Amino acid sequence: MNSRLTPHTAFLLTLAPLLWAGNAIVGRLVHELVPPMTLNFLRWLLALLILLPLAGPVFGRDSNLWRHWHHYAVLGLLGVGMYNALQYLALQSSTPINVTLVAAGMPVWMMATGWLFFGAAVTRRQIVGAVLSIGGVLVVLARGEWHHLLELRLVAGDLFMILATIAWSLYSWLLIRTSEPAALRGNWASFLIAQVGFGVAWSGAFAAGEWAILDPVIHWNTTLIAALVYVAIGPAIIAFRCWGAGVQQAGPAIAAFFSNLTPLFAALMSSAFLGEAPHLYHGVAFLLIVGGIVVSSRRPA
Repeated sequence: MNSRLTPHTAFLLTLAPLLWAGNAIVGRLVHELVPPMTLNFLRWLLALLILLPLAGPVFGRDSNLWRHWHHYAVLGLLGVGMYNALQYLALQSSTPINVTLVAAGMPVWMMATGWLFFGAAVTRRQIVGAVLSIGGVLVVLARGEWHHLLELRLVAGDLFMILATIAWSLYSWLLIRTSEPAALRGNWASFLIAQVGFGVAWSGAFAAGEWAILDPVIHWNTTLIAALVYVAIGPAIIAFRCWGAGVQQAGPAIAAFFSNLTPLFAALMSSAFLGEAPHLYHGVAFLLIVGGIVVSSRRPA
């Protein structure tokens, strides 16, 4: 695996957080129109239908996919079924800014996952960058006043987002495994649809459980339809394509710091679309997060 951060790779790893920030905004906008698990299922079902004309033969009887189905089933569970469902669930009780900032602990989880399960070394720069990013998370959780940390109580949305972040860390490391056939990994649409196919099955099972346990209602209107189209094309197909390519080029550890751009974009979008203006402490948190990206991605002299 190459671990290079070129301008093209940086663009890919920046575009994905931009689209995911929009996903957080849209998830918050429609949280009263559709239950979270159902939203995740409808999103990925639509994405699957869009991808079928591009790579439908992947599901053929003679496809190499079925020799590695267990790997793609895990990718679909972690990246499609769990991460997105948990994020939508978190947005039921949290704002997009807070949800994306809690997820800024991604570098720590990414380094820990790589070290524990994939034999990846942890560099001093990555540790410094992670400390800066976690500092940004603590600033927003403390609302700019450190004594608030003593009063801190995690709400349900925070806990769901922590679980989502751990799932995404595992997913990102599994992306760089090279045991799959080149015919799948070499074609972005085939590689993505292989994950989405299993992901739709997982998210469908979660949505079925939601309808069995609760008594949800879907309020169909033009806002919900437009939201589904956006989250299926932008944060799903385009962002996953960019993230997958960026991770394979730069490595999961460096890519994790770019995911922390999501709260920066989410704050700007929240101000524009939800009327949730960011505070000064959000700006301090953003500086710490961006500082973590700069420190971790710099090459030694």
